[in-house]
Amino acid sequence: MYIEVEQGVRIFVRDLNPGEGSRPVVFVHGWPVNHRMFEYQFNVLPHYGYRCIGLDLRGFGKSDKPWHGYSYNRMADDIRGVIEALNLEDAVLIGFSIGGAISVRYMARHGGAHITRLALINAAAPLFTQRPDYSYGLPVRQVDELISQTSNNRPAMLTGLWDQFFNRNIGEPLVHWFHHLALEADSHATIECLLSLRNEDLRPDLRSVRVPCTVFYGVHDRIVPYPSAGVLQQGIAGSRIHPFHNSGHGLVVEEKEAFNTALLDFLHEDRPPVSG
Repeated sequence: MYIEVEQGVRIFVRDLNPGEGSRPVVFVHGWPVNHRMFEYQFNVLPHYGYRCIGLDLRGFGKSDKPWHGYSYNRMADDIRGVIEALNLEDAVLIGFSIGGAISVRYMARHGGAHITRLALINAAAPLFTQRPDYSYGLPVRQVDELISQTSNNRPAMLTGLWDQFFNRNIGEPLVHWFHHLALEADSHATIECLLSLRNEDLRPDLRSVRVPCTVFYGVHDRIVPYPSAGVLQQGIAGSRIHPFHNSGHGLVVEEKEAFNTALLDFLHEDRPPVSG
């Protein structure tokens, strides 16, 4: 289905198991792919009574591909538009990589409206790039190089990306699948999101997360280094880290069975909201 989030811009949404009594779980994908990266979660969670809602960020997958609107603020507003159009309540928000960053901005910008639980998976937060007062993340020049490569030879940029994305050999078919998902994105959107990744700072947003939160992280991540998980855990009151010792950035496929088990445990657990 399509949901219009602003005049002339529609977000594609896949809604699985929307029956009465199914708790909604909203998935926000990473750069530069789309909601289909969560295929191996969508195959499992509905069996346990969860309603899986996968959206394509603007510029990616089947969503509209406008020239504008790739800031974290605008994309967080898109998420709110989807949540409210579907009348979701007591929802779980799950964000991967840039999707995790946008999810944190949603919690801050919209006060966590309609969300009672947050899962961050290898989130590109609170910063994606290094700063004088932040030593983790990628050097700015490396992101600038990705922007240049995308402008000149996007398929080649993506081929190099997958070499960094996974910690181990997941097989050529899965790598080719990720490559295909990324090629469904708009080139301009791919660049604009890199600019947001390079420039946005979520450190002030972390204290706005007041719901139970778990940070799922592959310890061998070369895209968003594992120490970022510790910064998130320190900045989000009451949050926990769940490390995966055989994964890099591609956790949701590299250790999909272990991740699905951990995610279900998180969804099932009884953890009260953070006070204060």
